[in-house]
Amino acid sequence: MTANQSWLGSNVIHVVTDPPKWFSPFAKKLVSLLCDAGFDARYIDRQRDVRRGGISFFLSCTGITPPEILAESEWNVVVHASPLPLGRGFSPLVWQILEGKDDIPLTMITMSDEPDQGDIVMERWIHFEGHELNEEMRKVMGEAIVKMCFDFAISKIPPEPKKQEGDTSWYHRRGPADSELDPAKSLKEQFNLLRTVDNEHYPAYFYHLGKRYNLAITKANDEGASHG
Repeated sequence: MTANQSWLGSNVIHVVTDPPKWFSPFAKKLVSLLCDAGFDARYIDRQRDVRRGGISFFLSCTGITPPEILAESEWNVVVHASPLPLGRGFSPLVWQILEGKDDIPLTMITMSDEPDQGDIVMERWIHFEGHELNEEMRKVMGEAIVKMCFDFAISKIPPEPKKQEGDTSWYHRRGPADSELDPAKSLKEQFNLLRTVDNEHYPAYFYHLGKRYNLAITKANDEGASHG
């Protein structure tokens, strides 16, 4: 499937992400793949730079996109890592890992006036083994989103969005306090929290004898490892 065969009225595609974001390298990879497929794909790091086109992928963006920006594209879509309408809101991947889940849905939806309430266009799943750290989980999710968006663009059949149905829930925005460890609990009990922390921006930490201690977690070379 090439851009010339697409059901889109325009072969211009914008891949929009806020800088600086962990997703930026994946956004640029998506642009490269789309260009190779014959699309006029453009990497955008400011929403106001979106121009007339067929698709605008808003990936790892924050804030509400103005209606005049949405009016520029035939399709405006986002990818949210939860089984919508459950898990609307912020950092859904992290919250589900903290809930003990390792099978995470990716839901592509149309942009809407309210966050995460658009119609469902496509659903995929990613799987983790339970040992992956923050950067590893981001890589798995980033690669899956790239493939998801590419498949959407080259599809031979126009999408048929469906309304979200069922119970709703909301994840609040995570902050530094959400990375606090409890020194009275074991590392095993808190391992999922350690997996999800951002060593640079939101490091794990704990208090002891009135002092705060920050922790950075990395994965060592596991050759010869025998611990379960």
